[in-house]
Amino acid sequence: MQNNKKIELYDTTLRDGTQQSGVNLSLEEKILITEKLDELGVDFIEGGFAGSNPKDDEYFKRVKKLNLKNSKIISFGQTRKPNIKTEEDIFINALLSAETDYVALVGKASAYQAEKIVKTSLEENINMISDSVKFLHSKNKKVFFDAEHFFDGYKENPEYVIQCLKAAYKSGADRLILCDTNGGTLPDEIARITREICKLFDNKTLIGIHAHNDTDTAVASTIAAVNAGAYQVQGCINGYGERTGNANMISIIGNLEMKMGKNAVKSKNKLKLLTEVSHYVSEVANKRPFPFQPYVGKNAFTHKGGMHAAGFLIDPHSFQHIDPLDVGNNSSISISELSGRKSIITRIEKLGLGNILDSNDAEKIIKKIKEKESQGYAFELAASSLDLLIYKHLPNYEPKFELIDFMVLVENKRRSSLGTGWRKDNSEHPILSEATIKIKTNDKQLHTAAEGDGPVAALDNALRKSLIDIYPEINVVRLTDYSVRVVEEGTGTGATVRVIIESSDDKSSWTTVGASSNIIEASWIALSDSLEWFLIKNSL
Repeated sequence: MQNNKKIELYDTTLRDGTQQSGVNLSLEEKILITEKLDELGVDFIEGGFAGSNPKDDEYFKRVKKLNLKNSKIISFGQTRKPNIKTEEDIFINALLSAETDYVALVGKASAYQAEKIVKTSLEENINMISDSVKFLHSKNKKVFFDAEHFFDGYKENPEYVIQCLKAAYKSGADRLILCDTNGGTLPDEIARITREICKLFDNKTLIGIHAHNDTDTAVASTIAAVNAGAYQVQGCINGYGERTGNANMISIIGNLEMKMGKNAVKSKNKLKLLTEVSHYVSEVANKRPFPFQPYVGKNAFTHKGGMHAAGFLIDPHSFQHIDPLDVGNNSSISISELSGRKSIITRIEKLGLGNILDSNDAEKIIKKIKEKESQGYAFELAASSLDLLIYKHLPNYEPKFELIDFMVLVENKRRSSLGTGWRKDNSEHPILSEATIKIKTNDKQLHTAAEGDGPVAALDNALRKSLIDIYPEINVVRLTDYSVRVVEEGTGTGATVRVIIESSDDKSSWTTVGASSNIIEASWIALSDSLEWFLIKNSL
């Protein structure tokens, strides 16, 4: 029987999430993410560390002007320092200056941490907790006490840790958050200890969980704590956070709603925003979305193996644990050397070619895919090259252009038609790349040369220069990403390399692949596939 108990969501992407290397949010980006989290229906958003930097202080001023419908803003701070008056502590006063109704107060819940790191007595550490909570409570703040190093401290000296929790609770704390700060406690321990604390306090809305992912179990630990009685769960979108990250709020919400019957985001319509929110935060944070992320990753419901894909086509539930549409995601079939005939036929039908190509053609295409992938191609990474391979099996297929020959020169030259040896931003650029190509199109042979900022750019420019008069529509096509991977490591400079190129126009983007022991040839294959695919799609 499902338990519809509401679980409180507390997101700390804007504070703890920004402690991950490579995540640095501007004030405007923090505001954008705040609005997106509010749209999802997160209960609490931890906006930043009050008083720690001007950006977070400005955030608390700006966020008050937002018309948030679902979320409450939390300012984060720490207990007073040892042996000073609470009202004189700079960080306590910063929490008051943030002017949020809710505050998160972190304090040491570990005898070792209090004595060795804070370098104070165990008694004074408890006074610091008690005094800080009591003072903020007297100022009409709702206080969430983050018991830092709780689980490690509990395993070392449980009596002292319980004293810390009781001091915060008796002083007016509204939540006691059990923190696995070092991320080293496994889910079974999390469950056992959380259950003991919940039983001790016997308050169904008091206990929260804050887990780090150092043992790759942060989400599992969070779920274990909920099953043991925790009411509030803390985490970061996409698992951002210091070291290996915090518990992934996206996965937590998916598990609470779809596996445990908990009410986390208030409505099924909100749950459908999960993929959108994950990708949106990735984009704002300038982080590439992780394609294999559960629930929301591009490949979370992608089927590659022939048997799996065949089963999925018969009944999607045979190889999917949920309907991806419920979290705003989609299913797909990845074509590779593992694909079966049914997967290829499905792809053919999707291209509208089912009345032209039959099962025998599908067998030929599979054979070609396996041959190409043994040479270093990866069609699951480049759907447009796969489509082009299928088009080439049409009985009336004629290429838009054919390569006769090309030559690329890379020269250390001071002056060129690109400039006087300097880039537009005035940085030095003495290397010149020039490409000469011969192609055949419409029964004409064209011989063209062009320069570029690198050999691939020169090839691209030469090809476009050859085709622009015949196919002026290619003017909207631009190369947006270029990546190279060594396929056969350990073979030195003779290794096969795979080039993936992403191109786009003003409507969509597409990806093509080339492979060769020569990086220029691999690049040419991917480049020419890109324009060939675009011209074919544009003519349909």
